[in-house]
Amino acid sequence: MPFPIIGISVDNLDNTIASGKYEIGTNYSRLITNAGGVPILLPHEPQLASQYARLCQGFVLSGGVDPRTEVFGQPTHARTRPLDPRRQAFELALLEQAQRDPHKPVLGVCLGMQLMALRAGGRLDQYLPESFPQADVHSGRKLHGLVLCATDSALAPEDPAAKEANLQVVSHHQQAVADPGSLRVVARSSDGLIEAIDDPNRPFYLGVQWHPE
Repeated sequence: MPFPIIGISVDNLDNTIASGKYEIGTNYSRLITNAGGVPILLPHEPQLASQYARLCQGFVLSGGVDPRTEVFGQPTHARTRPLDPRRQAFELALLEQAQRDPHKPVLGVCLGMQLMALRAGGRLDQYLPESFPQADVHSGRKLHGLVLCATDSALAPEDPAAKEANLQVVSHHQQAVADPGSLRVVARSSDGLIEAIDDPNRPFYLGVQWHPE
């Protein structure tokens, strides 16, 4: 059986379109390779989303800055770090293509999870330092606790003993999903923030707020 090709969305260097360059952490591709996949990096070309969908057997939507939310009926907060509109359009186009093939695996990381929630009719808490007392726990790539909310999600360990383990993840974000829309909450931080969402009607459609890479 051929190795699966996994497309990884990339970011703009220093989170700015003015840089004229892309960047991505090397661990994304290395971990996919270690798992038996063939990683490829996907430039921000929304018109090619359908071709990427035919080429790739799965997608990883990588982390980044903050979505622009006007198109989803919510004003963009003044303290956000707005995402390049072309990248946002591209990743939403990939999610649209993946929706047409519900068996295609999708993993959204941080920004990727937030776009999944917005596309599903959800909304964001756009500036945690203003609204969440423990916001500093979720920035600076700190470890914090994780509580699983569903026993049948892709996150649920197969070993029953592992379900009682002290789970910890690494976070670095100033926004969080406040409402996942039609998706399901499958994990929260120990202080209550939504940390993972999925679509239980699909084999693997998972968003995580932390950075597994």
